Amino acid sequence: MDWFTAPAYWTSRLVFQRALAGLYLVAFLSAALQFRALIGERGMLPVPRFTARVPFRRAPSLFQLHYSDRFFALCAWTGCAVAAALAAGLDSRLPLWGGMLLWLLPWLLYLSIVNVGQTWYAFGWESLLLEVGFLAVFLGNDEVAPPVLVLFLLRWILFRVEFGAGLIKMRGDACWRKLTCLDYHHETQPMPGPLSWFFHHLPAPAHRVEVAANHVTQLVVPVLLFAPQPVATAAASLMIVTQLWLVLSGNFSWLNWITIVLAASALALPSGAPSSVPAAPLWYEVLVAAVAVLLVALSYRPVANMVSRRQIMNRSFDPLHLVNTYGAFGSVSRVRYEVVIEGTADGVPREDSDWREYEFRGKPGDPRRWPRQFAPYHLRLDWLMWFAALSPAYADTWFGALVERLLENDRDTLRLLRRSPFPPDEPPRFVRARLFRYRYTSWRELRQTGACWERTYVREYLPPTRLAGVAQRS
Repeated sequence: MDWFTAPAYWTSRLVFQRALAGLYLVAFLSAALQFRALIGERGMLPVPRFTARVPFRRAPSLFQLHYSDRFFALCAWTGCAVAAALAAGLDSRLPLWGGMLLWLLPWLLYLSIVNVGQTWYAFGWESLLLEVGFLAVFLGNDEVAPPVLVLFLLRWILFRVEFGAGLIKMRGDACWRKLTCLDYHHETQPMPGPLSWFFHHLPAPAHRVEVAANHVTQLVVPVLLFAPQPVATAAASLMIVTQLWLVLSGNFSWLNWITIVLAASALALPSGAPSSVPAAPLWYEVLVAAVAVLLVALSYRPVANMVSRRQIMNRSFDPLHLVNTYGAFGSVSRVRYEVVIEGTADGVPREDSDWREYEFRGKPGDPRRWPRQFAPYHLRLDWLMWFAALSPAYADTWFGALVERLLENDRDTLRLLRRSPFPPDEPPRFVRARLFRYRYTSWRELRQTGACWERTYVREYLPPTRLAGVAQRS
């Protein structure tokens, strides 16, 4: 079938596949380096406890069949190796079916991780990586030109990501309609980046332009993805520019980067296709067509949610995360709160005790420490600490376990932090948590103090706590 493939998108496919493989690598690396403290056998939310109460049909995963920390590490590092091989182009050296199986492997492995990851993996970009990764299985390799149906479905994902995010903003916080949300957002976003302070201090008219441009990019431009070229390329290019602006302004894991990768699949780049490309085999055409029909049918619930007045953000409607709904920042916080965790070696905890602060890698702590760029790498504990500051209810399932492990000087937990104030063989006797209000300093304050944050004590978040059974000593 002549219509089935689009040789003009040969280079676009290549860019898309190599970049997606890079994001897979980042995702598996994040899982491999953080899982023991989060969901390991002695983690804050252990996988075995989760699989004991959640059946396979609700959360399909290899770890439903067997779990050990060693097996999880094997899966995560295998995912890293396969992603690196895909980034290097190994799939193009295999037969068509072999390349498809190679792309299927990281999807299966990461699905297994996400489906047992619980709150640590309850982010929209996890489902987005799985939805895009599943389609990548059917995009083909050097034996066939890119299938039109798969290219269309990639644009369909990009449309839902952007349009859904635009709708949730217009229906949500009034500041999006008043064009004032960015008066607060750069200061209150989950994990500011090294340039966020400067973005916050842009003039108010610039913030209004930013918000208005965001509405255009998310509510108007996505429709143009389905227009003929070069209009679709112009629309995708505008989305890429917008996402790069967001990359500069904060740390949003790989959300912005995977949106850029999706947009790259819609670009009409110089073809680069060989002069003679074999026709797609019949079995491949039938398989791609069947998958397309399935995904279009599964799109009903995400679309119904998107057009609903009660639209919800970031929801998977099937356990395989094949078609999902997305959105971000339907509401914007006006004030930034942070939970500061401290420990003391004193036998009796007093206000004048030697309380020492734990330093996190990404979330604000020491007012003089400038934020760093971590995205697309995902610091899961730091992100959840932002939610914990919004409401203790967000941390009910894991915060107590975190404190317990800090009291034990648990090696895997301390590896998630930037610095522990206690030597490895001298754990704290008590740990407490306090809630502070943070705000960006002004230009004058920055020059005078060198601090990018100013913080004010609000209240006690967790009173001084010690391990059960440990005697209190003076």
